[in-house]
Amino acid sequence: MKDGSSSGHGRKQGAAAPCAACKLLRRRCSQDCVFAPYFPADEPHKFASVHKVFGASNVNKMLQELPEHHRGDAVSSMVYEANARIRDPVYGCVGAISSLQQQIDALQAQLAVSQAEVIHMRMRQFSSNQSPENILPSSRHHPSQTPTRSLFSMDMVDQTNMGMGESLWSSCN
Repeated sequence: MKDGSSSGHGRKQGAAAPCAACKLLRRRCSQDCVFAPYFPADEPHKFASVHKVFGASNVNKMLQELPEHHRGDAVSSMVYEANARIRDPVYGCVGAISSLQQQIDALQAQLAVSQAEVIHMRMRQFSSNQSPENILPSSRHHPSQTPTRSLFSMDMVDQTNMGMGESLWSSCN
């Protein structure tokens, strides 16, 4: 049947072009080839890396045991893990995950330092905008005139002298 109609594997019936797996394994690619839908001839690197890490027989067994609707995801996972194993033979995907986690930890530490610097700058600006008689009660003030605001409250930063576009960092220059 060389009428040009295509089969479910994305290959024309009767066409001689084998899938990437069959081409690498140097075997005839049948119509019911389990590899054909997932390892097309125009992407030979996918099967080459999966074959190098897992072996064709193991990949075949895994695909045969899975329902068809899960096979595409399984092949994507195998290709990803195989590429990671080729880059990092000891840790594979775990090495990539660990590296990303270390980057997250370093960035979170950087963020914490930056937030502490902002608080420090706000406190310094607040204390420079307040006169001593507004912060500390003196003996000549009546106790009812004692300020009720806390020096450490974040909402107490006097931003009336600061323009909307002015940064807290501008006072450091």
